[in-house]
Amino acid sequence: MHSLEPKYLDKLTFTAMQLATLRQIGEYRGKQELYYAQAPEVLKSLQQVASIESSESSNRLEGITVPHKRIEELVLKNTKPKDRSEQELAGYRDGLALLHERSKDVPFTTGVILQLHQTLYRYLPNPGSRWKMTDNEIVEKNPDGSIKRVRFKATPAHLTPDAMDKLVKGYHLVIGAGKQDPLVAIPLTILDFLCIHPFTDGNGRIARLMTLQLLYHHDYQVGRYISLERTFEESKKSYYETLEASSKRWHDGKHDPFPWLDYFWGVLIRAYREFEERVGKIKSGSRGWKTVQIRQAVERQLGQFAISDIEAECRGVSRDMVRNVLRQLRDEKKIKKVGKGRGTKWAKNA
Repeated sequence: MHSLEPKYLDKLTFTAMQLATLRQIGEYRGKQELYYAQAPEVLKSLQQVASIESSESSNRLEGITVPHKRIEELVLKNTKPKDRSEQELAGYRDGLALLHERSKDVPFTTGVILQLHQTLYRYLPNPGSRWKMTDNEIVEKNPDGSIKRVRFKATPAHLTPDAMDKLVKGYHLVIGAGKQDPLVAIPLTILDFLCIHPFTDGNGRIARLMTLQLLYHHDYQVGRYISLERTFEESKKSYYETLEASSKRWHDGKHDPFPWLDYFWGVLIRAYREFEERVGKIKSGSRGWKTVQIRQAVERQLGQFAISDIEAECRGVSRDMVRNVLRQLRDEKKIKKVGKGRGTKWAKNA
């Protein structure tokens, strides 16, 4: 589509700082291999946490909320969803699992995009896997759900199938010809996808799954271990503002992609820095990676929690180990005991 047309791409010029950012992300990718053989157990733990955070944040960006304990059960134990919110979250969980397990075997095609949408909706009564039948708009809503303003009028429904075909073909032409760095082509593809807005619902979540898919194709694996969706949610004001800024005049092919590109690259930089910090801290920490893993699980707890809650997040760690670390945290006055006997709980100190 518009961002991937040769004439449009030929006009793009990058500042020295932007080129340095692209090189830095490339350097981070090159260092990934250092961790795969040296810290496999650490990476497995990080991937579990990232899957929970990604499922939670990507849905919460769309106003879909599920209690954190239930999210852990849905993601880690593959629990059957009970209501609509859990059905939405379980669909995203399955989409993530598909990309994490078979990313190299999942090509970027319109068929796969429809398949991801079907996966997103597999637990819901309304079937997925179909382009929108009526025109739609990207709107900003008031707290009560009423429409505050229209941010963008998406591609008309009758033009959507052709627009999606052109989007996928355009991406492969750009990548195949080596005309642009994948770190440029990927966010431009996501921008165009969101401007087309091909589905009646679920466009944001599919865009975030597509982001991971395309990054994995080019060996940018950080999204497996650090939740990009969490970073999008934590900076959601910038997420939406940069998308809106870069979509202005998109229908005419005269839009400015750099607000979105700069934001997207910043998310990757932040994720890679967090990845290296977490892996480095665990590898070099005097307490060992299992202790750090338990401490990080405690930090993520909301309200009171039990030993079993920590065990669920720290697979392969013994109950005695969990007890020892909890006692350490109690002695450090970071947590406190609540209750006695079998019903004992823990809570973080304010």
